Amino acid sequence: MSNEIKVVFISIPREEASRFARDIVEQRLAACVNIIPRMESCYRWEGKVLTDSEALLIVKTSQQVLDKLREYVTTEHPYELPEIIVLSVTDGLSDYLKWVSSETE
Repeated sequence: MSNEIKVVFISIPREEASRFARDIVEQRLAACVNIIPRMESCYRWEGKVLTDSEALLIVKTSQQVLDKLREYVTTEHPYELPEIIVLSVTDGLSDYLKWVSSETE
């Protein structure tokens, strides 16, 4: 069960975070999205080093809908190249993992 559950990190402009998280859950692309509302990102883009204030979405989802989540993020995210980092869950509370799976069917 646990290897089908995924945690996805998505950075996003702060003002977009709540709407984006809600859309993901409403579309059953995730069981839960945590919003870390304030982080600062430093990165290299088009040859320049930039710093931006962003939010971080921590998305709990399943392998079953991962491709649909990726598609949603790549089409709806305001960035040209959005961060989508997927981590496999190797262990966790069994009932919680079952809940994530059932909410993303």
